[in-house]
Amino acid sequence: MLQAALYAFICTVGFAVIFNIPKKNIVQSGIVGAIGWIVYINAQTLLASVVFAAFAGAFAVGIVGEIFARVYKEPGTVFVVPGIIPLVPGYGLYYAMLQSVENNYDAAIQSGLETFLVAIAIACAVISTTSIGRMIKRGMINRQ
Repeated sequence: MLQAALYAFICTVGFAVIFNIPKKNIVQSGIVGAIGWIVYINAQTLLASVVFAAFAGAFAVGIVGEIFARVYKEPGTVFVVPGIIPLVPGYGLYYAMLQSVENNYDAAIQSGLETFLVAIAIACAVISTTSIGRMIKRGMINRQ
């Protein structure tokens, strides 16, 4: 588990550098990615569903990213965008294309559909956490 979290951290830091995240926030972005990956692995073990595990991991990335955005006074995208990179289903898309090229259309459709559902789950989780963060922020402003 620790090794997987370390690899997710390194992956996220690499993409944070590519996305020109401010240098002072690169480590925090890596932490967000590692937390999301740990949640993903645990959810996949508990739920036995890649789609729900991706949703849970992306939801964790969104929540931690929004918390870090408030703490470090940066936009949430600074932490969320690099943080979801380890969850992106690149292998599923590659496998679907490989099966298509090999004329194994049943496996290609199955893998492609699962990849599509994982991508939708990630998007829904990020949208949900962003909306929740905005509602909380609005409620705090209205209370003041």
